Amino acid sequence: MANSRRDKADSYTQKAHKEGYPARSVYKLEEINQNHRIIKPGDTVLDVGAAPGSWTLYTHRMLIKGNGRIISCDLNPLNLSPIPPTVTEITGDAFSAQIRARLVELGPYDAIISDAAPMTTGNRTVDTTRSEALAENVLMLAQEQLKKGGNLVIKIFQGGGQEAILKNMRTIFEKAKAFKPKASRDDSFEIFLIGLNKK
Repeated sequence: MANSRRDKADSYTQKAHKEGYPARSVYKLEEINQNHRIIKPGDTVLDVGAAPGSWTLYTHRMLIKGNGRIISCDLNPLNLSPIPPTVTEITGDAFSAQIRARLVELGPYDAIISDAAPMTTGNRTVDTTRSEALAENVLMLAQEQLKKGGNLVIKIFQGGGQEAILKNMRTIFEKAKAFKPKASRDDSFEIFLIGLNKK
């Protein structure tokens, strides 16, 4: 069983590198968008926790198809060369006053996507608590900067707190649900919270 999980992970990693993406996480966004149509051509998209850049590059190539804008924000720089012409890269903490002001200036957004994860400790309780706090910050940003009718994707580690966040999302969006893509590792406790059609 362990070998089959590793083989699955390796196949996604190899496919990502073959297709020019820095990480296998690209296939999570691909499946989410195929199921829920989060992003469409012409959209202005905010990618929070964007590095190394797979979600940003996939959004540029396959979703907005070069017609739209992507604001990519992370503590670390994107590992993309060249940076696609639709992308504005911001290196820093999306929730600091200075960076937040810049994100507001570049918004509002048709979609906000976040594959961000906290620094992990190996202690599941600590890690899930940090992940929930990060998800709540992204949701707060979405409340302020997502256009009416806009969509949201947030990664979160399952630990119980995701239900309260989903309940809150249902007051903000017409529909909200949890989703685990096939490209997530079988033993991973990450899921994605999806908000559709902001009220």
